[in-house]
Amino acid sequence: MKALHRILAFIGALSLIAVLLITAAEGAIYLNFNYYQKEYEKYEVLEDLDMEMEDVMYVTREMMGYLHGKRDDLVVTTTVDGQEQEFFNEQDKFHMAEVKDIFGIAILIRWISLGVFAVVMSALIFMKAAWMKLVSKWYMSLTGALALATGILAYLMTRNFNKYFVIFHEIFFDNDLWQFNPETDLMIRMLPEGLFADFAARIGIFAGAAAAVFFIVSFILYKVAKRKEEDVNLYNIS
Repeated sequence: MKALHRILAFIGALSLIAVLLITAAEGAIYLNFNYYQKEYEKYEVLEDLDMEMEDVMYVTREMMGYLHGKRDDLVVTTTVDGQEQEFFNEQDKFHMAEVKDIFGIAILIRWISLGVFAVVMSALIFMKAAWMKLVSKWYMSLTGALALATGILAYLMTRNFNKYFVIFHEIFFDNDLWQFNPETDLMIRMLPEGLFADFAARIGIFAGAAAAVFFIVSFILYKVAKRKEEDVNLYNIS
């Protein structure tokens, strides 16, 4: 029975980490649109686009609304070089539809993970398992392993971000339509590679902060559970 408790606690901790990571990524991407404006200023995208910041931010909000399921298409008309035109071309729309699918899958995984966590915790409590100790211990162990892996990946990405940016796209996309031409594609001018590198770091910071908070909570719960366990053992001896 104790083996089952440990397995369920492992699944619960893993599910909680999945919820935290996906939520952190969503927050980093959607939480503050002023961050996009700072990035556009940093990489001087207005000069490359021949657009006003107000128009670029309009396109950004519509694009993110599409990815978040708040609009059905990417038919977005704006002013470029003084002329009214559609911002996204057909390749842009195709690629962003694939990105939207990935976002949707991530959100679905989060909801499934949240459900799994709730079921696991209910089962552990029903079976009168030492859930506080077990789940906290697994969470701290898994978070430590994840932090090590993330640290290694972050180091590699700082050495050659483009290499891992390409690998990422080759894993998640089965075509080469994610490769754009700055001469003809406005979207890649608005979203230079440096912006993606900054967002990767931003997601890492959000995820790290969330994981750290829950690590501290887990550590406290683990210590409380251990203290209760020791008190029970001492009472039984006496």
